[in-house]
Amino acid sequence: MSRYSCMNWYIHSVNTLLIAYTKKVYGLSLNSFEIITMRNIITELLGAEKAASLLDFNSPAVSKADIHLPGKNHVDEQWVLSNRNPQTLRSLQQLFDTGRMGGTGYVGILPVDQGLEHTAGSSFSPNPLYFDPKGILDLAVESGCNGVASSFGVLASMSRRYAHKIPFIVKINHNELISYPNSYDQVMFGKVQDAWNMGAAGIGATIYFGSEHTRRQILEVAAAFEEAHRLGMFTILWCYTRNGSFKVDGVDYHTSADLTGQANHIGVTIQADIIKQKMPTNNGGFKAVGHGKTHPDMYDKLCSDNPIDLCRYQVLNCYKGRVGLINSGGASSGASDLAEAVETAIVNKRAGGMGLILGRKAFQKPFAEGVELLQAVQDVYLSDDVTIA
Repeated sequence: MSRYSCMNWYIHSVNTLLIAYTKKVYGLSLNSFEIITMRNIITELLGAEKAASLLDFNSPAVSKADIHLPGKNHVDEQWVLSNRNPQTLRSLQQLFDTGRMGGTGYVGILPVDQGLEHTAGSSFSPNPLYFDPKGILDLAVESGCNGVASSFGVLASMSRRYAHKIPFIVKINHNELISYPNSYDQVMFGKVQDAWNMGAAGIGATIYFGSEHTRRQILEVAAAFEEAHRLGMFTILWCYTRNGSFKVDGVDYHTSADLTGQANHIGVTIQADIIKQKMPTNNGGFKAVGHGKTHPDMYDKLCSDNPIDLCRYQVLNCYKGRVGLINSGGASSGASDLAEAVETAIVNKRAGGMGLILGRKAFQKPFAEGVELLQAVQDVYLSDDVTIA
């Protein structure tokens, strides 16, 4: 066999393996004569029209030249000259260096606090493996996540087995769902020192912006973040809006770009190192509700109705990307989870975001399927086919 024939055979064999892998993981119908690219996979998942609208959008309201983009030197470029101490810088670098996306500046985090936020029964009945904290840690490690975020109890019970293998992010406050009537309030479940004692690299907390408890939560979380930084841990803020008045005439503005953007801005003000936010679905929440202050340029010059622009407005409110934005993956929808997760990753990455924090879509499935879904999302950030708009 000639060298040329050998090379053709090798290329065909590799492509055949990629096709087999692609069909197994993504359930797609690519034929044996196609060269596998991430764009091909995305087109099969989302359809040609949606894939093109997301991948080919290149006229954002705010140029990528005007924001700080994720990169392998993020800690050096954004935090070295800040007030974060060397121990906190080391913890941040550990997060960015772990997992399949280590060294890229992007992060993928497995969050499992839903046993408190949504009840354990509703969260873990689809796969009872995750009633056991070991299942949660195994999923995060096996899938190559940068970190795992969960409660004091989950991470404390596994600290000596896993704290040296994957960065722990201890979620320090929760909205327990057993009190009746339930209220949108986040209360502290432990001390920051306890997170440090179990070897955590960071802590996470939620503030419900717009609720009657917002101001107390801001004070509590700001104090906790200060203590975490003193001890050398990074901080992630779940910036969620919560108020019944944010629904107007049948339209839900909890995920409007302007309201979530302002929540992000308050979050970075209390020195969150990373902001977790829901993907924006609309805009004009301030105007619809009739509160706060706005400027026409917020809507006309700095944003559009394109999902990438809506997300970039969130990035803009994270000090123009100096503080990384990770978007949440949302609830499990069943068969459409993979397509939804990949679409969210595309929007986040193209907007200048730093990654995804995705839980229910992964852990409410058989273990192997959860691993495959998390790695499919990571593949979006690792692919050169998906660029920043």
